[in-house]
Amino acid sequence: MNHPRPKNLNLFTIHFPLPAIVSILHRLSGAFLFLCIPFALWLLDFSLTESGFESLQQGMSHLTVKIILWGLLVPFIFHLVAGVRHLLSDIHIGDTLKLGRAMALLTFVVSALLVILAGRGK
Repeated sequence: MNHPRPKNLNLFTIHFPLPAIVSILHRLSGAFLFLCIPFALWLLDFSLTESGFESLQQGMSHLTVKIILWGLLVPFIFHLVAGVRHLLSDIHIGDTLKLGRAMALLTFVVSALLVILAGRGK
């Protein structure tokens, strides 16, 4: 009883629903944050010396450094908001199809607002 099934292995032709996109991006942002751990630990170690702290303060006055740090905050903020969405769905809040789509859209909206607010900081 071997029935040949059509196989579509090209992920770019599959239409993913919005909750699936949020879930995939949550995993990707988590992987990115995991890869940033050595850099964050090195930066923490560097900032604990007096000369290192002063040089980091001087570096933060440059626009390029601010833009890079803001860009690094984007996956952190999205991962945080999407993680809250996943935790809510674990306790059966928003696990219906209609509410799941609305919460996925809300995840993008809240993340975008928080990213904009993070960019406005002085």
